Amino acid sequence: MRTIIFRFTAPYLTALMVLFSIFVLLRGHNDPGGGFIGGLIAASAFAIYGIACGVAAVRRALYFHPMAISAAGLLFAVVAGLLSIPAGTGFMTGLWIFPHVFGTELALSTPMLFDIGVYLVVVGGISSIALALEERESD
Repeated sequence: MRTIIFRFTAPYLTALMVLFSIFVLLRGHNDPGGGFIGGLIAASAFAIYGIACGVAAVRRALYFHPMAISAAGLLFAVVAGLLSIPAGTGFMTGLWIFPHVFGTELALSTPMLFDIGVYLVVVGGISSIALALEERESD
């Protein structure tokens, strides 16, 4: 299934899907979406790219090992929960800060940090599985 059309369009489709996955991640608190669904979309994008261009191209595109991405996501999720303890609230209680960046108020929260962690865990885990399966099949 490595036709020239598929190999040509796969990088563009991958970029578009990763961009859409970030959109789904960021809108997840107010509307349907979030870290898990966004991560699945991104992992699907990398799987499509791997089918079209090979496992080596996906590993170069990811830059970090997929399990390292999962570990960073797990660290983000744990930190999001632990930040509420010094604030004197229960574990995993949502906290918000509103810094002003370039004259615009930006809402940052621990639920957002947790969602980013879930996103990274899903992208790393599913990509690791998909790459292992694709490497096995190409042998």
